[in-house]
Amino acid sequence: MNIIKTAIDGVVILEPRIFGDDRGYFFESFSQKVFDEMVRPIRFVQDNESKSRYGVLRGLHFQKGRHAQSKLVRVVSGTVLDVAVDIRRGSPTFGRHVAVELSGENKRQFFVPRGFAHGFSVLSEEAVFQYKCDNFYAPESEGAIAWDDPDLGIDWRLSASDILLSDKDKRHPRLNAVSELFDYYTDCYAE
Repeated sequence: MNIIKTAIDGVVILEPRIFGDDRGYFFESFSQKVFDEMVRPIRFVQDNESKSRYGVLRGLHFQKGRHAQSKLVRVVSGTVLDVAVDIRRGSPTFGRHVAVELSGENKRQFFVPRGFAHGFSVLSEEAVFQYKCDNFYAPESEGAIAWDDPDLGIDWRLSASDILLSDKDKRHPRLNAVSELFDYYTDCYAE
C-alpha cells in the first residue's frame, strides 16, 4: 500500500498494490494492520455503498460531536471527484479542501478524518461508491455545509446545469454560518 500525503495533514490517498495477469487482477482493499501502522489506529464499524448517475453531487456532510466519523472511501466502478473540507476551527487549513479523483480504474482510496466535511460528484455515466466509517450514523447529529459555498472554491468538475442534488443538499448553510463545527485543539478521537 502506498500512502500519499495531501496538502492537509491527516488527509491521505491510499494506492493499493495491484497484482494482475491474463486472468484479471487482485488487490487487498483493506488491512487493519497496514492502516493502523501507516495512517492511524482506527476501528471501522460500518460499510456503506451508493450508486449514483452522472451529475449527482452529494455533500458536504459530517457527523457532529460524539458521533463524528472518519471515512475511508473508494469507487468500485465509474469515476468521482471526492472532496474533504477542513472544518476544525483554529486549524491552519480551516476552510481549505483536498479533492481527488477516485475511479474503478485507479483503485485509489481516500481517507477523510474526523473534523472534515465530505462530498463527491459523479463524473462518469454512473458510479458505485463504497466507504467505511469508524462510527455509526446518527441522524440527530447530521451536519452539512453548502456544496457551492464560494469561500470554499471547490471546482466539482461539472457544469451547473448538470448538477443533481437532493432537496436536503440544496439547503445547507455556508461554512461561516454553521455554529457547531470542530475545534482544532480538541482531539476528535478522544473517547
